[in-house]
Amino acid sequence: MANISDKAKGYVLGIIAATTYGLNPLFALPLYESGMDADSVLFFRYLFAIPILGVMLKARGRSFRVRRKNVFQLIVMGLLVAVSSLTLFQSYKHMEAGIASTLLFVYPILVALIMAFAFKEKPTVQTVICIVLAVAGIGLLYKGEDGASLSLTGTALVMVSALTYAIYLVGINQTSLKNVATLTVTFYVLLFGLSLFIFRLYTDGRITVPGEWWLWGNLVALAVFPTAISFLCTTSAIQYIGSTPTAILGALEPVTAIAVGLTVFDESLTQREWLGLALIIIAVTLVIAGGNITQQMVRFRKLFPRLPLKKGLWPHHKH
Repeated sequence: MANISDKAKGYVLGIIAATTYGLNPLFALPLYESGMDADSVLFFRYLFAIPILGVMLKARGRSFRVRRKNVFQLIVMGLLVAVSSLTLFQSYKHMEAGIASTLLFVYPILVALIMAFAFKEKPTVQTVICIVLAVAGIGLLYKGEDGASLSLTGTALVMVSALTYAIYLVGINQTSLKNVATLTVTFYVLLFGLSLFIFRLYTDGRITVPGEWWLWGNLVALAVFPTAISFLCTTSAIQYIGSTPTAILGALEPVTAIAVGLTVFDESLTQREWLGLALIIIAVTLVIAGGNITQQMVRFRKLFPRLPLKKGLWPHHKH
């Protein structure tokens, strides 16, 4: 069992992971508008993130060496993350980014289901409530065109993205990778993930680059915040608090996107969106409160001991 300080670290890391990942649209959308395709953006995103993590590994005096038994696991994890990124970005061609981001949030449910069926981890009532609140909150945040219908192709792509990411979150915690240094795991996950984009760009025979010189800064920012920092904190959070709480904390991703919209793009929120934000914050608070809530409920219940129902305890009503 993790002690309180380890759990606190886990929650803080989970929050940082979600909020930095939520910066994706801020840096990625201008790149798409300049004519870059998803494969090229993801190729540069991973390519620039790898040396950043390599420098961090060296600075901390960590080794690049991993055991032979971990290599295959790292290849699988890297490909899972790459497929998740690619299918999500491809879904944007078939539906609005808002719908895709809302649908993607089935991944905490998938994590809870995988943990329940594959590892016999029974989801608590609190976990179920947190997931329901978070999903409802994100549903309320979605800004859709009136009457917009869901694309079957787009939906299928998002479901693949959610499933591969859920398997990755569980895999990090349920394999021997949980005993490997977080930096090392993240470095190789991104390195093996990059191989998918190299293969796709090689077979496609073309790569697109930013239309303006300053957009290279967006690629670097994508590599630093939603990639290096986010994946590093996600992997670390999983090791401290587990896959399911880390997944639920991911509800803060769209909250970051909204904060960016409010501060950078001068957007405003409707009452429905404020309600959505409130539900997400309640869900995240419940996750962080953890078992404390259950303990408090038990204590509260003990204040009111059950009275024995004896005959003659209640007065008879006269008809």
